[in-house]
Amino acid sequence: MKKALAVGKKELRQIIRDRRTLMILLFIPVFFLLLYGYALNFDIKHVALAVQDRDGSTESRTLVSAFLNSGYFDFAAAIRSPEDLRHVMDANDVRAALIIPENTGRAMRRGEIAPVQIIINGDNANTAATVMGYSLTIVRTVSTNLILEQRGLSLTPPVTVEPRIWFNPELRSTLFLVPGLIAFIGMITATISTALSVVREKERGTWEQVRMAPIGTPSYVIGKTLPYLGLSLISSMAIVVAAMWLFELPMRGSWWSLLLATTLFLLGALGTGLLVSTIADSQLVAFQVALILAFLPTFLLSGFIFPIQNMPRPIQIVTYAVPARYFLVALRGIVLKGIGLALVWQQVVAMTAYAVLVLGLASIRLARERG
Repeated sequence: MKKALAVGKKELRQIIRDRRTLMILLFIPVFFLLLYGYALNFDIKHVALAVQDRDGSTESRTLVSAFLNSGYFDFAAAIRSPEDLRHVMDANDVRAALIIPENTGRAMRRGEIAPVQIIINGDNANTAATVMGYSLTIVRTVSTNLILEQRGLSLTPPVTVEPRIWFNPELRSTLFLVPGLIAFIGMITATISTALSVVREKERGTWEQVRMAPIGTPSYVIGKTLPYLGLSLISSMAIVVAAMWLFELPMRGSWWSLLLATTLFLLGALGTGLLVSTIADSQLVAFQVALILAFLPTFLLSGFIFPIQNMPRPIQIVTYAVPARYFLVALRGIVLKGIGLALVWQQVVAMTAYAVLVLGLASIRLARERG
């Protein structure tokens, strides 16, 4: 253990002298959280709406007011012809248009069906589907209210729903995305930092001294990992605190549970970087390989943004090899639900197995290189 601590002390001095690595570990993660935390948002509000009210009745104005007072739509343009609509759609000035034909109010008063038209820009399918849902809900609500008002009825439905949403009552997409962002940033910074460590020794010509030094490979791997683990933990906790302060991320679970889950996840990420460092011949190659291994699987296959259960079965099997998949479940459970590690023991075991596997492979590779 003394030899491992000696290697760790030497590596820590090296990190402190290398300001680039220190910046990657301590400051870049918080910067990424600021940048992507505000940029990533699935909440769709203030949709630019164009209106063509060819009826001009009380009923049509009520419908337009319902759209604009819903909080989801902002009035963007009054259009008079299909050419006007095409122009504002092509210019991206509006994302939706409400067209109310003549005699809509009269048809409503007669109890007849009065169709109105909603035209939505479909270049973003997710946004278009959400806007369609908003529009249909508003139109149905207004129709019901107008019928009841015309007939002088006060409808009391026999069944009422009292929805209660746990853990995220305001349905803020930020609370879903920020934990994923923490895992994403932690994976990238930890993997890249150790990916450059061993290959740096090779480029600077100090690798031969390491090979001849009376240090066992496990002690060398532990010594190489410890300083990066400490700095990565500090950085990860700083990200969590910054997320609580900037994005009102709740912390309903135990800090010790969060620390243990984060440590296991970071050990896997650091081991991945160390394994890359034993394979690459230059810092440039190590950086590129580490970035690919950390970025794409964590972003696409971890459940960070895209639900894993919606992926094809072969892709779902691949996601079992992505450590961020397990960390995300544990992280969201601890910070949002306040659960303990006993309820995420499978994720804890998976992260431990991954960390042991990649650190073991890195040790085997290093032992071969040292002869």
